[in-house]
Amino acid sequence: MLIPVIISALGLDSSSNSPVVILKEIGGKRTVPIWIGILEASAIASELEGVKYLRPMTHDLFKNILESMDAKVNKVEVCDLKDNTYYALIHMSYNGKKMTIDARPSDALALSLRIKAPIFVSEDVINRSPHIELELKADEKSEQAKDWQEILENLDPEDFGNT
Repeated sequence: MLIPVIISALGLDSSSNSPVVILKEIGGKRTVPIWIGILEASAIASELEGVKYLRPMTHDLFKNILESMDAKVNKVEVCDLKDNTYYALIHMSYNGKKMTIDARPSDALALSLRIKAPIFVSEDVINRSPHIELELKADEKSEQAKDWQEILENLDPEDFGNT
């Protein structure tokens, strides 16, 4: 069974100092924390914060390609958890044909934000993932937004490789 979720928070795990995105069940309390890389976190944070770049970043490029081809992303799904690694699928349709594409959850989430595609997590993944309590106060959310804004502003173009 697939459970609809939203991106509820993006922050830094204090124990590992790694970015973590928190998916929260819509209409429920269950959460799924997914640890991701800093560049992937910046792709998600930039869209959450409404940061626009002069040139399209990777997920924006993919969105533009899909739109120009009249391809549609129907949903993204975090479908599996093996050896502490999450797996995702991008469910698409093109020319009347449905297809499913393997993806890293961070890429699937960054794309879903840009194209407004719904996000789902399999019930099995929710049951097997670490459980966390997510009770951020308004000032903590504001502080996280400031932290991510600072990280985004301090990223060097060199961090993204050759452009």
